[in-house]
Amino acid sequence: MNSNPMYMEYVDDADPQTAPPRRGWRILGWVCIGLSAVMVVGSLTAYGLYRKAFGNISHEDVNAQLGPNRPKKLNSAMNILLLGSDTREGSNAKYGRSMKNEPPRSDTMILLHLSPGGGQAMGISFPRDLMVRMPACRTKDGRTVPASARAQINSAFTNGGAACVMKTIESISNIRIDHFMQVDFNGFKSITNAVGGVPVCLPKDVNDPKSKLRLGRGKHTIQGETALAYVRVRHGLGDGSDTDRIKRQQKFMGALANKAMSAGVLSNPRKLLSLMNAATKSLTTDEELTPQVMMRIAQGMQGMTSGKLRFVTVPSGPDPADPNRVALTAGAQPFFASIRNDKTVPSEPKPGASKIPPSQVRVRVYNASGIEGQARRVADDLESQGFQVSVGGNASTTAITKVLYGSGADQQAQTLTALIPSKPQAAARVSGGSPGVVDLIVGSDWTALKNARGGIPKQDGEIKADDDICKGT
Repeated sequence: MNSNPMYMEYVDDADPQTAPPRRGWRILGWVCIGLSAVMVVGSLTAYGLYRKAFGNISHEDVNAQLGPNRPKKLNSAMNILLLGSDTREGSNAKYGRSMKNEPPRSDTMILLHLSPGGGQAMGISFPRDLMVRMPACRTKDGRTVPASARAQINSAFTNGGAACVMKTIESISNIRIDHFMQVDFNGFKSITNAVGGVPVCLPKDVNDPKSKLRLGRGKHTIQGETALAYVRVRHGLGDGSDTDRIKRQQKFMGALANKAMSAGVLSNPRKLLSLMNAATKSLTTDEELTPQVMMRIAQGMQGMTSGKLRFVTVPSGPDPADPNRVALTAGAQPFFASIRNDKTVPSEPKPGASKIPPSQVRVRVYNASGIEGQARRVADDLESQGFQVSVGGNASTTAITKVLYGSGADQQAQTLTALIPSKPQAAARVSGGSPGVVDLIVGSDWTALKNARGGIPKQDGEIKADDDICKGT
């Protein structure tokens, strides 16, 4: 099974003029996508200097294709769909001439979620072989591709371009997507050169004849052809599993974003202009994502550090109907709900509300949701808020989240209840409860803890842009 959202194959092991017709190399522009995100969240303050670079961007009107029936906006967050197209048009043809006349696909789909207040951002990858219900989509020439009860998500781009991908992800997540940014893979080498190379860490010596990657064990800063070889290599690194490859590629994207967001790039007009030119030459956006809008977003995200840029894969696993495909797991809808409900910093407590801070509240978390690992995830989020937390284990499945407490913990229970958006049953004192302890029984209605700092709770397997590049190698 290949559940890798940044899957790569290549046809140019032989001469590109003579390579036999077969499924082609997919570098997919996912690295360029990392730079598209940086363009939005970076500290771009001198618009006049970069006007020419912004002029490189192509724009597309998607409103007519999307139609009026879209999810409602529940918060002031910004959601931007980042797409990597495998088109072989123009100079992209050398990366698989046998595919030149095939319709383009988008095998890289990342929803960039910018939290309200500009403090955090999360890149959410959707695996290319994720099986979903596909909505009816309008093509650019006005035809309608009918809905399908079961289809691979990357076919949405072929059906109706960026608008169809937006419509498909909105239909499965109920998250309103504000804009899209689409890139191809032609500018990859220029981008890695523009940032002065990307740091990587190899666990062993590599000499792979297919990708032509030849590097020794340890840390390296790579760019150009070497960087291209690194993202192409399939069998020379890791254990060959999809999970290992996903993590390695997301680490590369994080390291690239970290390098691009560093002061050495953002504060250097020459380097930043070079980076902007490299990233924008292969960039297409919706018509509403104008340079002025991008600048406003950038100004709102000015204080964000690379440590607040995180990468995750949408909760998914083997498709029960086909082990070679991927399906959303039970954790997907709670995850989507946490994004929809991502709020700004709460206002001051209302009169009569508990004034006991989270640091003085002891909470035990029990999993009654039926979702494996839910108690640990909720506990992690509570800890990030400052609560004293322990995991109590599993409880009988219930549809409704409950807050129970022992003697002397009524005010502590109010502090916890105020941060639960799913409106649990009124906090109740129980005779068998531990004195001073609040028990949180997480039901199947759980969405996400209200986050006093804004943002999304920690996710399993997430990677931060400023992570140690040698961690886990």
